[in-house]
Amino acid sequence: MAYIYMPWLFLIQILVLVGKSKAKVPAVIVFGDSSVDSGNNNQIQTIAKSNFVPYGRDFFGGHPTGRFSNGRIPPDFISEAFGLKPAIPAYLDPTYNISDFATGVCFASAGTGYDNATSDVLGVIPLWKEVEYYKDYQKKLKVYAGDEKAKEILSESLYLISVGTNDFLENYYTLPDRQSQFTIEQYQDFLIGLANNFIHTLHGLGARKISLTGVPPMGCLPLERTVNIFDHDCVKEYNNVALEFNGKLKSLVPKLNKELPGLKLVFANAYDIFLQIVKKPSTFGFDVVSVGCCGTGLFEMSYMCDPQSPFTCSDANKYVFWDAFHPSEKATQIISKYLIKNSLAKFL
Repeated sequence: MAYIYMPWLFLIQILVLVGKSKAKVPAVIVFGDSSVDSGNNNQIQTIAKSNFVPYGRDFFGGHPTGRFSNGRIPPDFISEAFGLKPAIPAYLDPTYNISDFATGVCFASAGTGYDNATSDVLGVIPLWKEVEYYKDYQKKLKVYAGDEKAKEILSESLYLISVGTNDFLENYYTLPDRQSQFTIEQYQDFLIGLANNFIHTLHGLGARKISLTGVPPMGCLPLERTVNIFDHDCVKEYNNVALEFNGKLKSLVPKLNKELPGLKLVFANAYDIFLQIVKKPSTFGFDVVSVGCCGTGLFEMSYMCDPQSPFTCSDANKYVFWDAFHPSEKATQIISKYLIKNSLAKFL
């Protein structure tokens, strides 16, 4: 009798496993900056690139992809957690096509911001252009999947937005133009207006499930600690600005959810978990927090992460930061798991 029923039990187990592994959304669609750029900047003329070693040395196959990390970045981990592929391709990468992009695509560009003036600093893709690429993607998706299926994919997909840090560190605090026009509080409000308009635009194009990520504790990035010559600790002013800006972003969420029919917008707060890792690194299994793994770790990123540098660490898992601006893959994974549990779980 056992022999007769075992195949049925096995079949039930298989069906259960298939049910559990079924994707929770049809695709993950990404907008933003270097925190989520999987390689779009490889295809444009800019110094904001990372498609060379030692970047990507811990990625699949050990190859650099244009991700500003030694390995994967948040959209990759989020995609995998939602039952989709473990790495989101960049839309401008010619090695991929619409069949790849149908289950996940990245339009992000390292160095960009809500403010168009921010993208001008390093000649990268402005947010409005990311939207134009998204419109182009929609057309291709309709041809590939048909109008009805494409509409379903676009409305049911999870949209990730991660941008804002460059507006402050690359633009406002570095160049004189915006400082002459705005106080820091006014500039925050200016960016919030742009964020509001951006989400309205995405909603008008069919997006419904959107995660809006706040900025990290900017003052704790190794680059900022390096220039804080008095104590090389986190720059409190920058962290306070990040907190204020995140508070304003968070306030957008209920407002837009009320205004825009069918919208499910969540605020993904990476600040708190990021600061916990920085303040108590050993709790999370890290040894080094004040400098990045690449080079001396004080100021290197992009082309300054020289593959020949004798200072680049051998084990990035011991470091909170990979370069002077971006977290290591291990830190990224911890932050991503936190965001999935505390912000994105409503979409699972």
